[in-house]
Amino acid sequence: MIDRRTIFEIHRLKNSRWSDRQIAKELHLGRNTVKKYLENPEQTFSEKISRPSKLDPYRELIDQFLQQDPRVKAPVVLQHLQKQGFDGKITILRDYLQNTRGQIKYREPFIRFESPPGKQMQIDWGHFGSLSYEGTRRKLYALAVVESYSRNCYVEFTHSQKQEALHQGLLNAFKFFGGTPDEMVVDNMLSAVIERQGSLIRFNEAFLDFLRVFKIVPIACNVRSPHEKGKIENIIKYLRYNFWPLRSFADLQDVQRQVLQWLNTVANIRIHKTTGQRPTDRLASLSLRALPELLPDCRETCQLLVHTDFAVRFDANAYTTPPWCIGKKLTLKADKTTVTIYQHQKIVATHSRSWRRNQRIENPSHQEQVKKMKKKLWQDKLIAAFSSLGQEARDYLEALAEARQPIKKNVSRLLCLKDEYGAPCVIQAIKKALEHKAYGADYIRNILLQKMRPKNYHPPVKLKNQSLTLIRLPEPSLAEYDAYILKRSNNDDNDN
Repeated sequence: MIDRRTIFEIHRLKNSRWSDRQIAKELHLGRNTVKKYLENPEQTFSEKISRPSKLDPYRELIDQFLQQDPRVKAPVVLQHLQKQGFDGKITILRDYLQNTRGQIKYREPFIRFESPPGKQMQIDWGHFGSLSYEGTRRKLYALAVVESYSRNCYVEFTHSQKQEALHQGLLNAFKFFGGTPDEMVVDNMLSAVIERQGSLIRFNEAFLDFLRVFKIVPIACNVRSPHEKGKIENIIKYLRYNFWPLRSFADLQDVQRQVLQWLNTVANIRIHKTTGQRPTDRLASLSLRALPELLPDCRETCQLLVHTDFAVRFDANAYTTPPWCIGKKLTLKADKTTVTIYQHQKIVATHSRSWRRNQRIENPSHQEQVKKMKKKLWQDKLIAAFSSLGQEARDYLEALAEARQPIKKNVSRLLCLKDEYGAPCVIQAIKKALEHKAYGADYIRNILLQKMRPKNYHPPVKLKNQSLTLIRLPEPSLAEYDAYILKRSNNDDNDN
């Protein structure tokens, strides 16, 4: 089984019009393997576990030492690292310095690079404080994308830098530009670059899978080399000082609406200082690669259990489902505006996404379905028989429902306890349980075991027809008979 980076390279070479034979020879693979992964790149992968190094927490500090003095020796670096708690040997430090020395250049002049039309896009994130949603604060990020030749830019504001947010932002950018480039220059963000050792780069495999669909080759900048993505650095700075000041926003949708208006009326129609032309005019002259017919679904996806309150928990909020989904695992897919819940491929619930926290987002139809189920439940013969024991029994049923306890299961066990101990004892135990807010047949049983003695238990006659054996009749209300007799006695006295 080959890894995703090799699969990406197979498709990149194929897009460059290499034959299967040439690809197999270049990557040291069999032609059948190349053909298989060209036809179906989605295979099951075995993840290779990389062993951590004692040097990992100190890599950034070592790079700073090399920035100050590219020729610094390993023993000198070791002395400084040991002061910071490093307990490794000098061997791994020498290997690291040998691999990275010369990669970090100190105040080295660079030459401005102009990309051919439609060749390259650059991307980067910027942090823009936070937005408040009635007391809940959410961090605000901007994903900026620039087409390098035209300087035409796109900005997507989000509350997350997750993998799905990056992919959705890039997809929206491709739609905005009307096509895709050949290359994409990225910073060393974890959603794009997982690890790098000098010139060796390990890209995020989910990021490679996303780019493969659009036939885009990723290019990672060197560490602390902002000039390699100077165009996007300038866009972030321009966004921060031209768009952001003196504005107020209601929510994420409002931020996105305002930034799109700014892009179309200011940023992309200004005369660019370097090109001397409007970015939108230069973009119109390009022929970007067309988007594929089948676009990827970039929504955040997770499998969630529906709890007894007929809701799933997502991003610190609860979203309701139809009550028949209780106990099932459903698929939730969310973008910036909508939360959609599926059972297999069927949509069972759709909600507007809430950016507040600890909220319950309900669909009124789900609440109506619950009421209908409860009404039907109260018409059940077993529940009707238990309710006939008196007001305490009905109060206890309501308490069981509020505590989200299984009604039928508890009622069946409570009726068995009534047969064993008698109705008065069970009612007395229910009163005590209500006082202590102890809801469930197990609590009633424990109270009866501690305080009561079971009466002589005579099980019902078992009939051939099992359904007749299970019939339970409501307890007659003797108070009604007493009232009738008392009323009749009064009438007789009046007659005399």
